[in-house]
Amino acid sequence: MSCPYLSYRESAQGKSFDEARAYCDAAERFVQPMRADVCNDRFELDHRTDCEIYVEHATDDPAVPDPDPDATLEAEES
Repeated sequence: MSCPYLSYRESAQGKSFDEARAYCDAAERFVQPMRADVCNDRFELDHRTDCEIYVEHATDDPAVPDPDPDATLEAEES
């Protein structure tokens, strides 16, 4: 499952792109491809635990599932 805040846009501010670019709705900005890899849970990454933007905003947004409770518990114990 990819991050619910990730979208791909083919245009912005009156300009169009050759290819759609990754956009983070939580941060309200375009993100680098490496950030989009986290959003898409690639390379054994998980946006619910590996993305500080998601973690920060998911706790404030009731429509977004809570981050992995095990990961939250581990972070609190550290």
